[in-house]
Amino acid sequence: MTIDPACVGCIINQSRRVADAIHADAALRARIVQSVEAMAPDFAFTKSPPEVATPVYEKMAELAAKSDLYDEVKAHSTRTAGLLLPELREAIRTSEDRLLSATKVAVAGNVIDLAAEVSFDLHDELEKIFETGFALDDFEALRGSLEKAQSLLYIGDNVGEHLFDYLCIETLRQLYPALRITYMVRGRPIINDVTMKEALEAGFDRLCDLVDSGVDTPGFVYERANAPSRELFESSDLVLTKGMGNYECLSPAPRGNICYLLKVKCQVVANALQAEIGDLVCKLS
Repeated sequence: MTIDPACVGCIINQSRRVADAIHADAALRARIVQSVEAMAPDFAFTKSPPEVATPVYEKMAELAAKSDLYDEVKAHSTRTAGLLLPELREAIRTSEDRLLSATKVAVAGNVIDLAAEVSFDLHDELEKIFETGFALDDFEALRGSLEKAQSLLYIGDNVGEHLFDYLCIETLRQLYPALRITYMVRGRPIINDVTMKEALEAGFDRLCDLVDSGVDTPGFVYERANAPSRELFESSDLVLTKGMGNYECLSPAPRGNICYLLKVKCQVVANALQAEIGDLVCKLS
């Protein structure tokens, strides 16, 4: 999907959130916001929101003299999510439907999004996640696809959320031991998206195959991916993508058997999905 006029104001607002997150002083905050405002008239309406946002974040990182704008925030998100893992793992283990519970846990983690128009509280989401249904509900179709698939490409999204992805993949391995699973991460730090660094620290390399997409955008853009990742995207029996950024980059669906798993956090994506802000989505195309 391409950007909407509403995305312009959202991206400018993101610059203010970045300034807050990195504790910028007044002078740096002004430079960051003014630079993004100056870039806004040149935003290309033929591109997806993550593609438009990429040079914006590159500029903000340059101004802040940081190679990873959200390094401290990502570390905090990882610690916070990590404290919840034992309880969530046990909730999945004792569930009547482990696949559904693991999928719900994975999508609950999608609230950890520093680029979203609307924010949600992780603890609140987890308290109600097992009783909340999918507004767009292709879960049984996803189950059917998993039962037939030999290979799954699972495209990650944000740091902190990636630990909930770990629980989901852990469950998938238990339920479908013959399924070959690959977890895909971003090519370099962008917003708070998961990269190889955080995936290795979490032990994904001991859980499943792990691949760096080469993509520098906060969403999987096929044209920016390295050759092995493009081939993997094309050849996997099933692709599961987490979060709005991946949905924005991969909508309309560029292939069959791709599942979008996310929480709706902005009106533009809500309109595209014919959903409401706050809805949980499990959509198979």
